[in-house]
Amino acid sequence: MHIGIMMFSTDQTVQPAPLARLIEERGFEAMFLPEHSHIPATRTTPYPRGGELPPEYYRTHDMFVGLAAAATAAPRLTIGTGITVVPQHDPIYLAKLVASLDHVAEGRLVFGMGFGWNADEIEDHGVVFKERREVAREKMLAIRRLWTEELASFEGKYVNFGPSYMWPKPVQRPGPPVVIGGAAGPKLFRHIAEYADGWAPIGPRTIMEGLPDLRRAFEDAGRDPAAIRLHAFDHRSEPSLVEHYANLGVERLVINIAPLRQGELERTLDELAPLVDLVA
Repeated sequence: MHIGIMMFSTDQTVQPAPLARLIEERGFEAMFLPEHSHIPATRTTPYPRGGELPPEYYRTHDMFVGLAAAATAAPRLTIGTGITVVPQHDPIYLAKLVASLDHVAEGRLVFGMGFGWNADEIEDHGVVFKERREVAREKMLAIRRLWTEELASFEGKYVNFGPSYMWPKPVQRPGPPVVIGGAAGPKLFRHIAEYADGWAPIGPRTIMEGLPDLRRAFEDAGRDPAAIRLHAFDHRSEPSLVEHYANLGVERLVINIAPLRQGELERTLDELAPLVDLVA
């Protein structure tokens, strides 16, 4: 199992390029960055962890800019989006962004995506919150065409464009691995089985309880359940928990750490570094 690190890199913390170098120097395999475009001041959506929304949610760098800097600064690292809120992106631009980043990273990109939890943020992008899953579905189906077809077009309820050229195509064919974040459920599993490569949940119990249903969803879609790619995100890092993830067949565990300045970050990464050898 690979181990990666995810941190909100903001204007008040270590920047993406030096963050990537610090992660790479300690033997971690990957670096992921989260995404939020902005946070409306009149936000009514409660913070999922309770209490006030931390400032890093509205101070974070653009995820794609940060990952491009990381890929250049640390050329051995896998980089990943953790996660791209697909409903609030233009699908044509997003297809080009991801494909271009896959080139910058020389095929070392994991495309983590999701539907978003902050209704206020998503609706500022012109998306009805209750429709976000279907919006994301159409956008991803369109993106897949742009990645794989020389002359791509799409006609749907939310996405429409005529025959078009879009290059570069991703280095990884038919595209970088797409893993969808979210809690177990039949709707999520249908989405994964239709247009993604794997699942990125939080917590080993979620994986244990949900994986049988995800496998059935793959079978129903005519896909091989053995091809499911499991990622996991977790802020916990106890060695026994890390070993548990490895035993469940998780391909990559991404440990979420608090947004930190240089000294604190180095100490935190030094404390986590022995986990790399634990699952090597």
